[in-house]
Amino acid sequence: MPKLDGILETALYVTDMSRARRFFETVMGLEAFTADHRFTAYDAGSNTVLLLFLEGATQETVTLPDGMGTIPPHDGTGRVHLALAIEADELAAWEARLADHAIAIEGRTHWPRGGESLYFRDPDGHLLELATPGVWPNY
Repeated sequence: MPKLDGILETALYVTDMSRARRFFETVMGLEAFTADHRFTAYDAGSNTVLLLFLEGATQETVTLPDGMGTIPPHDGTGRVHLALAIEADELAAWEARLADHAIAIEGRTHWPRGGESLYFRDPDGHLLELATPGVWPNY
């Protein structure tokens, strides 16, 4: 069986790219390494990329320059869930940062393996989670 090395990209679909960029850059502290009118790509740590796509803007095949290939159409709607890994000693700082930006914490979980999770929403209603080690057998 061929082996997987992990998830490289995760995508969220947003209704207002400017608003989403402000949130992910100001509140979450991410820096975009490429962006245009329909998408933004962020380094989400540990060799993962968080992609924001404008809803409805990726429904046509994208042909890359110089014959490099194509990207098939995709899209999504609805409030989805995304968990971001943090170190346990960063949890209090994240709680303070969210409070400083008036972001409501909707839930907390203390996992049997020792991990903790905080849940809150981005401007599109996606459920974001900050999770410390001890949530899963592999994390």
